[in-house]
Amino acid sequence: MADIVLALDLTDVKKAVKIAEEVSEYVSAIKVNYPLVLSAGVDIIGKLSEIKPVIADFKIADIPYTSSLIAEIAFKNGAKAVIVHGFAGKETVQVVLDVAKKFNGEVYVVTELTSSTEFFKDVSNKIARMAKELGCHGIIAPGNRADRVKELRKIVGRLKILCPGIGVQGGDAKAVVEAGADAIIVGRSIYNAENPKKVAEELSKLV
Repeated sequence: MADIVLALDLTDVKKAVKIAEEVSEYVSAIKVNYPLVLSAGVDIIGKLSEIKPVIADFKIADIPYTSSLIAEIAFKNGAKAVIVHGFAGKETVQVVLDVAKKFNGEVYVVTELTSSTEFFKDVSNKIARMAKELGCHGIIAPGNRADRVKELRKIVGRLKILCPGIGVQGGDAKAVVEAGADAIIVGRSIYNAENPKKVAEELSKLV
């Protein structure tokens, strides 16, 4: 079995909260990105965390000092986890991990985006190894490329693998889970549906 993470890549705050409440019984966490946070303010993290644990998908990718500040803001406002870009380097990932430890939080490292090409394959494998070596909680892998998920699983061992790209971007939930994903991240397929709750329920049965 795998978990479902609801991605709320919305700018409409009322709709975001409504969707989160509707599908809460079928998802294990809520992922928020810049569109929602910049529209609603950072307080939206705390509000949504009353429904389900929140992953702050800020894809942190700055110098270590600035990255630590971003992570601290996320955790202070109720985030359970943050997402950091692996290409930012070992030092940046490490300081984010250090901040996370103070809040008993989690850190997930982006290995490659769902829009990436084969050009990034060797780099993303190195990033996955780094995430494992540093003791991160997991990685973000492309859910629309099950073959990459399978390869990255061999590299990271027991680290969690969270996969976006399901549905609209072509990812097959069942195939990705069979390849080794611990959770699928689903956004538009749920929140743009006529009946978001029904879609979430169907996905939960599938994975």
